[in-house]
Amino acid sequence: MDIRALTPSYAVSPQITPEDLPAIKAAGYVTVIDNRPDAEIPGALHTAAMRAAAEALGLTFVANPVIGGALTEANVTAQRQAIDSAAGPVFAYCASGNRSSVVWALAHVGRMSADDLIGIPARFGYSLDWLRPTLEQA
Repeated sequence: MDIRALTPSYAVSPQITPEDLPAIKAAGYVTVIDNRPDAEIPGALHTAAMRAAAEALGLTFVANPVIGGALTEANVTAQRQAIDSAAGPVFAYCASGNRSSVVWALAHVGRMSADDLIGIPARFGYSLDWLRPTLEQA
């Protein structure tokens, strides 16, 4: 598991397994957001299995599947609501962490500068320069 803390309260990661959840909890995360659609992954990693494993540990689990190339405003709203309602740090995952970074940036339009929304994920290899026009619309 590769935790990439974009901020002290939000991290992204490539795909995790149920066995990774105890370490995520031990690292202080209280909410897990699954940004990966079930159609992309094996059954053992589907939303229901991941939700059951997370909730068994007392973690809040939010399913917000982001389809590559088909991100919606509903995805952004759901991510923002999950982040805003979390009782502590949030851990989001997808295939590589890129979609979780993109939806995080879009959820923070108007809350952080476009330079930060692009620069912070860039430290972990996520290039969000293509989003600049949208991120500057605040």
